[in-house]
Amino acid sequence: MELIIRNTTNRPIYDQIASQLKARILSGELKPGEALPSIRALAKDLKISVITTKRAYDELEAAGFLYTVAGKGCFVAEKNLDRVREGKAREMEAHLGAAIRIAKDSGVTYADFRETARILWEEE
Repeated sequence: MELIIRNTTNRPIYDQIASQLKARILSGELKPGEALPSIRALAKDLKISVITTKRAYDELEAAGFLYTVAGKGCFVAEKNLDRVREGKAREMEAHLGAAIRIAKDSGVTYADFRETARILWEEE
C-alpha cells in the first residue's frame, strides 16, 4: 500500500497515515472487510516506528473506520458513509462560516474570497 509521508509538514506522521487511509475508505478505494497491511509491514515499508503505525491504526479504530481481529490483523469496518460525509459537510460549513466572518471583518471582497478559495482548492 503506497502512502506518502512528508517530513516538511507540521502534521505528525501517524496523522498523515490515518488521514490517507481514511480518505481511501471514504472514497471506496478500501472496501469494508478488506485487510490492511500489518502494523509491522506498514512500518517497515514506510521506514517508521511500529509505534507510529500502531497509533495511526488505533486512531482509525477509535473513529470506527477499522476493527482488529486478534491474530489476524486490521480490517476496514462497515461504516455509514452517508453519515460520515454529512458530518464532514457540517465541519466544512463551520470552517467556511468562520473564514467568511474573518474575510468580511477584514474588508475582503466576495470576488477575492472566491478567488482565494479557488487557488487553495487547486493547490490541494
